[in-house]
Amino acid sequence: MTQSRFTDHFGRPIVAVTGMGVITSLGQGISDNWSKLTGGISGIHKITRFPTEGLNTRISGTVDFIDIPAINAVERSYAMARETTIEALAQAGLNGDFEGPLFLAAPPVEPEWDDRFALAERAPADSAEGHAYHRLLAAMREEADPVFLEAVQFGSISERLADRFGTRGLPVTLSTACASGATAIQLGVEAIRQGRTSRALTVATDGSVGAEALIRFALLSALSTQNDPPEKASKPFSKDRDGFVIAEGAATLVLESLEAAIARGAKILGIMKGCGEKADHFHRTRSSPDGGPAIATIRAALEDAGLSHEEVGYINAHGTSTPENDKMEYGAMLSVFGERLKDKIPVSSNKSMIGHTLTAAGAVEAVFSIQTMLTGTLPPTINYNNPDPTVELDVVPNVKRDAQVSAVLSNSFGFGGQNASLVMTLEPA
Repeated sequence: MTQSRFTDHFGRPIVAVTGMGVITSLGQGISDNWSKLTGGISGIHKITRFPTEGLNTRISGTVDFIDIPAINAVERSYAMARETTIEALAQAGLNGDFEGPLFLAAPPVEPEWDDRFALAERAPADSAEGHAYHRLLAAMREEADPVFLEAVQFGSISERLADRFGTRGLPVTLSTACASGATAIQLGVEAIRQGRTSRALTVATDGSVGAEALIRFALLSALSTQNDPPEKASKPFSKDRDGFVIAEGAATLVLESLEAAIARGAKILGIMKGCGEKADHFHRTRSSPDGGPAIATIRAALEDAGLSHEEVGYINAHGTSTPENDKMEYGAMLSVFGERLKDKIPVSSNKSMIGHTLTAAGAVEAVFSIQTMLTGTLPPTINYNNPDPTVELDVVPNVKRDAQVSAVLSNSFGFGGQNASLVMTLEPA
């Protein structure tokens, strides 16, 4: 295919990032998050949202500083998505209706325990002997509860965002586990490449930390139990890592064709150069130990980007801090990058400071990946005091590093066999 200033090696429109917004347990906004992330500050803390007595894990990276009208995951997720989108659109210099499609990554929606108990108590007396599901339906028929209804509709977050920001067409909501944020970005990239739009709004949000979520992940032995001090619990690629720290956050990226962005005089923050996505059928939660699907995902992203592995200057790792997943990711990266991985390519994990933001992780880490290129600063992997001799990586241990890189790989390898990788670069000369 013929390549021009505005098309890539496949003749597709080059996709630019013109606006970004982010919220994590470190704070609200890119400035606050980036200064703390590069300063090696942790946002992990003791849980105060619900009682944790008797639980093995009592820490998280919850976002507790945003006011919401009702205490549930949908309201929390919507509020964070709204705020990151406001920030991203302001940076992109876009006012009024967005007039492009919305792709949202959101957590699975379930009623909070308190809401379920309250609904059960409202069930009519004559339904007391019936099936629990029928009793709940009877209670809903007897007395409408708009707040509860809003909290249990999977598509309500995207519909509210679409109304608020004037996106075009039916909003798309997806949930592909820990790869969701990256997958939402990929959908936006593909929409622009296919000529269906000149701009897309990609949002990922997760405010779902509650007692039930914590207990479910704990039963999978996936969470760290190193509760004291909380900020030391997440230690990706360390020998004494024992699980991830569940967290919340959101990120929004405004994507535009490079041609359209330059035509309106927008500042180009970075280029979404390549996307890779592969499925792993090995297990419902565990990744294939040989790393085959992860290897294929990274290679697919590089091929899509038209880059060789020698051109990648930094990797923003999935780096969850679980023993098995970190080892699998290391093996996958080693298979692709070879011996160069050990001392030529720095690899760090944002999750050492913000925890695992689940559905939002891929987009949050994409924002930080672009910030890495824009600022010439590599964020550290903190709590790296006991290296794993079987994982030979330059993890940018404990302290940030000045280094100008022009191509970054960001990995998201999630439960359910969902794997996604993004390749981001600076604006082409």
